[in-house]
Amino acid sequence: MTAKYAYYPGCSLHSTGSEYDVSFRAVCKKLGISIDEIKGWICCGTSPAHSSSKLLSLALPFENLCLAEAMGLKDVVAPCASCFARLKTAAYEAKEDPKIAEQISEALDKPLPKGMNVVSPLEIFCNRPDISKAPTTPLPGLKVACYYGCLLTRPSKIMQFDECEYPMAMDTILRDMGITTLDWSYKTECCGGALAMTRTDVVIKLTHDILEEAKAVGANAIAVACPLCHVNLDTRQEEVEAEYGVKYDLPVFYFTELMALALGVRADELGLQKHFVSTETLLSGV
Repeated sequence: MTAKYAYYPGCSLHSTGSEYDVSFRAVCKKLGISIDEIKGWICCGTSPAHSSSKLLSLALPFENLCLAEAMGLKDVVAPCASCFARLKTAAYEAKEDPKIAEQISEALDKPLPKGMNVVSPLEIFCNRPDISKAPTTPLPGLKVACYYGCLLTRPSKIMQFDECEYPMAMDTILRDMGITTLDWSYKTECCGGALAMTRTDVVIKLTHDILEEAKAVGANAIAVACPLCHVNLDTRQEEVEAEYGVKYDLPVFYFTELMALALGVRADELGLQKHFVSTETLLSGV
């Protein structure tokens, strides 16, 4: 029986990260994975909530888990790394502390759902033994640095996702589809996403370090699984180049875009034209 997931897109995948949404849906369709967007979902709160009110930061994610349960679904997939972290944290906090669970329930004026399972798309695809058997379009020219960011695996006791310091899920998936990925030491370094509006100087420095290391290991593209990471590495790349007097020209893909391309989805169907760093030259040679 095919598993069905309640799909929580979050605010980014319906706006700045819409190409992540498009490519995720395309890959799921190609692989026969059933996803159903949560009806009436609300913002998970992310940084503004957990920096101002612990209860609010837990109640907002739980409202979405309640909505998923109302659809008769226990498995929730959240592509955005920040949304994934907030949903996982809320479920963990309520499970570990009955008093907190009671406060959340009181705030929402409803009982909390039990046994909800929050996963990232990486977990779904990594657990599919048929990935390597799917018909794929060769992408031999790509040398990809897989960048996981700092949220997907930390804190490890909550996220329980892959190896905390050196994850391999994205690498494994792309390699199974015939895409070359590179070993490098900046897989989980922070890009400064939470400081994007307040300390752009810090963000520029952190983004520079990541791009510099990716280029140093021979990457001609970067794959991400987070809209915040994509914004910094893609939209700020020109700014970083101007600040440091360098030229990277490193296209930044959502890993689902690369999966979709390998599965035969046309580039013009994936929103690649939205990227600030053009993907056309690189893809024309593959």
